[in-house]
Amino acid sequence: MSYTKEDILKIAKEENVRFIRLQFTDLLGTIKNVEIPLSQLPKALDNKMMFDGSSIEGYVRIEESDMYLYPDLNTWVIFPWVAEDRVARLICDIYLPNGQPFPGDPRGILKRALKEADNMGYSSMNVGPEPEFFLFRTDDKGNPTLELNDQGGYFDLAPTDLGENCRRQIVLTLEEMGFEIEASHHEVAPGQHEIDFKYADAVKAADQIQTFKVVVKTIARQHGLHATFMPKPLFGVNGSGMHCHQSLFTGSTNAFYDEADRLCLSQAARQYMAGIMRHARAMAAITNPTVNSYKRLVPGYEAPCYVAWSASNRSPMIRIPASRGLSTRVEVRNPDPAANPYLALAVMLRAGLDGIQKKLQLPPPTDRNIYVMSDEERLIEGIPSLPADLHEALLEMVGSDLIRDALGEHALTHFYELKEIEWNMYRTQVHAWERDQYLTLY
Repeated sequence: MSYTKEDILKIAKEENVRFIRLQFTDLLGTIKNVEIPLSQLPKALDNKMMFDGSSIEGYVRIEESDMYLYPDLNTWVIFPWVAEDRVARLICDIYLPNGQPFPGDPRGILKRALKEADNMGYSSMNVGPEPEFFLFRTDDKGNPTLELNDQGGYFDLAPTDLGENCRRQIVLTLEEMGFEIEASHHEVAPGQHEIDFKYADAVKAADQIQTFKVVVKTIARQHGLHATFMPKPLFGVNGSGMHCHQSLFTGSTNAFYDEADRLCLSQAARQYMAGIMRHARAMAAITNPTVNSYKRLVPGYEAPCYVAWSASNRSPMIRIPASRGLSTRVEVRNPDPAANPYLALAVMLRAGLDGIQKKLQLPPPTDRNIYVMSDEERLIEGIPSLPADLHEALLEMVGSDLIRDALGEHALTHFYELKEIEWNMYRTQVHAWERDQYLTLY
């Protein structure tokens, strides 16, 4: 929905909105906000709200900390769960005092990638994300436990799926906030859920992912549950992914569709996939950004560990769903919901565009179950693996000119520094598994 400043001021008064959250996302994908009273809304709508960027992960040094919040008026929404003294939200772009976009703003980085696509004749990128999450019970103090609220499986119904009421309330809340929900269901693992919403242009889709996370966590807490988008919270069961369906459009024409092709895939679609595959290992630190992400990307739990594609097989990293025509799309299956959605979409888009620009040749599809192939068979077939851990992924990332160009020097440098700290903290920690294995043995 499109809003003007006058629309927002009028709605805020009529709906008794008392506070407005000016929301943005830091480099690690964490949602931040500056809350202002209604009296400051006109100032915010004039792009005059300032904040201290030095306090935000991956932003700037303390001597260059002044930042301005430029609200995107079309992201105006009132939170349905606050009945009195209502709270609304505006998602913001980050600008420098000189009026230039801040180069480290993840939303701005995605917009730069979309500008690159537009320069190549692609007016929009449509994205349909599928973020999964787990629901755990909370204790009497409201802290999360590892106790699952159900023992359901894929597409199970109540009473097995005890999260159904919570999930239904999440759907109703999202719809009230303007989402078009296509489906919701229990996922494969106990306590695991998925809610799919309609595709949107890339920036709106990333905005929706961030809004989705806020809604899921808020409604879960009202049900005495803790929702987590951690990729692999439990050993021995499937982890949570965030498959990203994506396509490029030229006006109203799907650039990925070609009726004359055997699979109805255009040359651009094939080259786009080839670009994604070529840069998959370099993108992994962005699409799978935590130490825990790589506990999900292992064989045996339906997660894509291998860089391959197929139209009839779910073990490769890229799958082509059956829909054709305007719905022709590429499903990239390795991203997880811990990823910063703006950065993840930006690097996937730039990788795909690189494939189109360089007219990369797409390798043959892999229609066998890759999980049962030996290392030698995968080597013969030319199927590489995704990085095995965050450290390997970071080395691939910093060695990639494409990722450096997609993120920009500022974001790449700060992201790498933050993630290197995370890796070093993990690798120097002594974990319970090590004590269980070695304390009495040696």
